[in-house]
Amino acid sequence: MRSKPLLSLSLLVLLLPTASLADSYSVDRLGWLAGVCTGTTGGVRMEEHWSTPEGGGLVGMHKDSKAGRMSSWEFFRIVPADSGRVCYMTSPLGRTPTPFCAIELTDSRVVFENREHDFPQRILYWLEKGVLHARIEGTIGGKEHSEEWAWRAKAK
Repeated sequence: MRSKPLLSLSLLVLLLPTASLADSYSVDRLGWLAGVCTGTTGGVRMEEHWSTPEGGGLVGMHKDSKAGRMSSWEFFRIVPADSGRVCYMTSPLGRTPTPFCAIELTDSRVVFENREHDFPQRILYWLEKGVLHARIEGTIGGKEHSEEWAWRAKAK
């Protein structure tokens, strides 16, 4: 009779880490991304728009403008993956989406990674003192390379 309760307890112990992983990698934890942020660097005006995580995912877009003309754009979404993590699907200039899956997710920072991608291999977002930061990093030609941006919430 004792083996059944022990077996049930063992199964419960095995399931607890899975539930914890699912909670720690929940799309809902990315609500801090929602909104519109803007900034200007080197004459390039940037806009970053993110929806809320309501419904189980976020949808976003980025647009660069220079000299009054749109110079670049990108669509992206963040959705749950079968792995229990969330993945950032990016489509620069409307290309086929490339997945980057979360390797770190907190209430103010997320790091996505795809080691098989040419560049970047990592995409980071973090919120610090009301400023949304983004960084891409990886290797190009065997050398480390990164780019970083910071945007403020757009006034309503």
